[in-house]
Amino acid sequence: MTKKNLNEMSFLDHLEELRWLLVRSTIAILVMAFFAYFISDYLFDVILLGPTRPSFFTYQWFCDLSHQLGFADSICITEMNFIIQNTEMEGQVNIFVWMCILCGFILGFPYILWEIWKFISPALYEKERKNAKLFIFASSLLFFLGVIFGYYVVIPMSVNFVATFSVSDVVQNQFTLSSYMGMVKTSILASGLFFELPIIIYFLTKLGLVTPDFLRKYWKYAVVIILIVAAIVTPPDVVSQTIVAIPMLIIYEISILISKIVYKNKNKENV
Repeated sequence: MTKKNLNEMSFLDHLEELRWLLVRSTIAILVMAFFAYFISDYLFDVILLGPTRPSFFTYQWFCDLSHQLGFADSICITEMNFIIQNTEMEGQVNIFVWMCILCGFILGFPYILWEIWKFISPALYEKERKNAKLFIFASSLLFFLGVIFGYYVVIPMSVNFVATFSVSDVVQNQFTLSSYMGMVKTSILASGLFFELPIIIYFLTKLGLVTPDFLRKYWKYAVVIILIVAAIVTPPDVVSQTIVAIPMLIIYEISILISKIVYKNKNKENV
């Protein structure tokens, strides 16, 4: 990014920097997507379609957990009563392209963060600019943890729920490829971005838009929302809902703690 002083940059200069940020980020995503193309067999057969099989790691782990908790086979999954089909002429081609792009976005996320940091760094103090590596590392780590959480927890829970839910024995579950992949994409991205909440709260607190008192005041509403989300994406049992809700509550609590630290340091600087 140009070394111009922030005050010397016009609105058009900012737009030009933003344009190049988007261009470079798009190129990074496409490069990573091209890499995903070469491992597409493994990407689709093992990773993306993995949660549709009873042998998937999460299902096996839940089965072992149910035995340890004395629930016998109550949450064991031995079969998936549904099929995935393609009903559109170009359905598989479109899904192939977009899931490679999704993979490219996930793999290229640290670089995208670096581009964002370069764009916003002129608005920060010199000592804050030195934290670039920490910012990239922490944000990337949280995002990848969110992606893992979405893949190994949210997606299997969702698949298990829709596979076992039925309004009548007459109705058979036959899901389209686009609806399944759409659920996978939404679950992974939503989880990854939700885990970025501490970073978002950090900057919102720095800008004075959020305070720890505000976050604590609406804590009970956040808990209700998290529990509702957990209930939606999981089967109707307490164990599954708790497993989904606890990490989300921890992330919210971490965000409050970060907000407190930033708010306290900010007040010291203003004294």
